[in-house]
Amino acid sequence: MIADFLTNTLGASQRIFYGNSFTDWLIAAVVSVAVWASLSLVRRLIATRSTRYIADHRSTPIRLLFYLVGNTKQFLFLALALDAGQESLTLAPRLQHIVTNLVLILVLLQIGLWAGRTVRFYLEIKELERGPDRMFAGSLDIINFVASLLIWSLLILVALDNLGVNITALLAGLGVGGVAVALALQNILGDLFASLSIALDKPFVVGDTLNIDATFIGSVEHIGIKTTRLRADSGEQIILSNADVLKSRVRNFGRMPEQRILATLRVAYATPDETLAAIPKLLEDIVREQANARFDRCHLKTLGDSSVLFELSYFAQQPKLNPMLDLQQTVNFRILAEFRRLGIDFAYPAQRVIVEQQT
Repeated sequence: MIADFLTNTLGASQRIFYGNSFTDWLIAAVVSVAVWASLSLVRRLIATRSTRYIADHRSTPIRLLFYLVGNTKQFLFLALALDAGQESLTLAPRLQHIVTNLVLILVLLQIGLWAGRTVRFYLEIKELERGPDRMFAGSLDIINFVASLLIWSLLILVALDNLGVNITALLAGLGVGGVAVALALQNILGDLFASLSIALDKPFVVGDTLNIDATFIGSVEHIGIKTTRLRADSGEQIILSNADVLKSRVRNFGRMPEQRILATLRVAYATPDETLAAIPKLLEDIVREQANARFDRCHLKTLGDSSVLFELSYFAQQPKLNPMLDLQQTVNFRILAEFRRLGIDFAYPAQRVIVEQQT
C-alpha cells in the first residue's frame, strides 16, 4: 500500500502542467510566499520602530527612508514575490510576457507613489522650516499637483514603452491631438496656468484681504487649481476663476504695513486765536498717546464758509479692519474729551443771511 502510494505521488509530481512539473510549481509557490511574507515582516518591523529611529536621526535622507518604507504597498511585495517564484519555472512566451508586464506595472506604480510621497515629504519639511509662511502654504497644493502630473506622465510613458508601444508615434499623435484638446479646454488650461502664476509670483496668499475690480471684497480662503475663493465680510463665499483674478485690478490690503487715517475737524470761527494755534499740537499729542499709531501731520487746511477746517493724518500700525477702527474710535473719543475740556466748539454747516429792510 505504502509503495503504491509513493509511486502514485511521485508519478503525479512528475506530471507536466503548462510546461512545468507539479514539483516545480510547488517550489515556485513556496518561494513566492516566503518572499512575500519576509518583505511584509520587514516592513512591519521597520514601521513599528520608525518613530523612535526618526526621533534619534535628524538626517533628512534617513527620515525619508523610514517614511517611504512605511508607505510601501502590499502589491509591490506581490510583484517581487511573483517575479521570484517564476524564476524557477519555464513559462510559455505569452505567459512569460504577461507576468513580466504585470510585475513591471506594479513596480512602476509603487515608484510613482514613492516619488509623490518624496515630493510631499520635502514640501512639508520646507513648510516646517519656514514656519507660518502664508505665501509658501498657498503654493503647496499647486506645486504638489504639478509634480504629481509630471511624475505619473513620465511613468506612463515608461510603462507603455516597455509594453511595446511606439511612444514616438504616440507622442506625435498626442502633439496633434493636444492642440485640439487645448482649444477645447482653453478655459480650464488658462485657469491651471493662472494658478501656477499665482503660486510662483505670489500676488496674494491665503489670509490676504483683496478688493477685486472694486466689486468683490473678501479674505482669501483657498487658492486652488481652477478657482480662488474669498470670504466676504457679510459671510458669503465668493468664487472666482484664477484667470479672471489675474486679469482684474486687485488691491491687496494684506500687504499694507500700515494704513492712513484722515480726519477733518470743523472748528467755529469764534474760537480764540491762541486756542486755534494750539489745536495741531493737541491732536498730535492725542495720536502719540496710542501704542499702535504713528503721527503724520496736522494743519489748519482751509478757511471754510462757516468754519475753520483742520486735517489730521495718522497711520494705524495694525492695518486690519477691527484694530484700525478701534484706534480711530479711541482717538475720536480723546478729541471730543479734550475739546470739551478746553471749551472748543465744533462748527456746523450754516449760512448766514442778512436781510436789509428799506423804508
